[in-house]
Amino acid sequence: MVKRALINVDYTFDFVDDAGSLTAGKPAQAIEEKIVSLTKEFIDSDDYVVFAIDAHKEGDELHPESRLFPPHNIIGTRGRDLYGELADVYEKNKDKDNVYYFDKTRYSAFAGTDLEIRLRERGIEEVHIVGVCTDICVLHTAVDAYNKGFDIVVHKDAVASFNAAGHEWALGHFTDTLGGKVI
Repeated sequence: MVKRALINVDYTFDFVDDAGSLTAGKPAQAIEEKIVSLTKEFIDSDDYVVFAIDAHKEGDELHPESRLFPPHNIIGTRGRDLYGELADVYEKNKDKDNVYYFDKTRYSAFAGTDLEIRLRERGIEEVHIVGVCTDICVLHTAVDAYNKGFDIVVHKDAVASFNAAGHEWALGHFTDTLGGKVI
C-alpha cells in the first residue's frame, strides 16, 4: 500500500475569510467542508497530515511578496489562524504523531522547510494537496513535490484561488505537465 500524506496549504483567515487581507473569498469558503473531511479522513487513517502555513513578519520589505501582494498572514495576527472548522480539527489532533504544523515563508511548502525530510522518514510516496491558492502556493508546492519525486494528487474540490483563470490553468498543469492526478 502506498504511503501518503495530506498537505493543507494556507487555509487561513487572510486567504479565506471575506475580511482577509488577501482573500480568495467565496471560492475558498466553498471548499471548507471538503478540506475538513479530507483532513479528518487522513488523520483517522493514520496517514501523515501537514499544515503548511504562510508566515510573514510585519513590515518586512525585503520579502519578495511585499512587492506583489498586500501584507498577509502576519505572525501574531488573526490572519494566520486556520479558517473555520479546520482550526477545530487541528486543535483536537495537534498532539498526534501523524499531525505536523509548520510555518513557511515562500510559496512552496518545501522551500526552506524540513517537509521533504519528514516525508522521506515516513516512507511517503504520494502527496495529496489541498488549500489556497491553486495557482500560487498549491502550484509551487506541487511543482516541488514533482521535482523531488513524489506522486501528486490534487483534490479539485479542495483547492481555490482569487484568480479563476489561474485556478483552471493550474488544474491542467498538475496533470499535463506534472503527471499528477486531479480528483
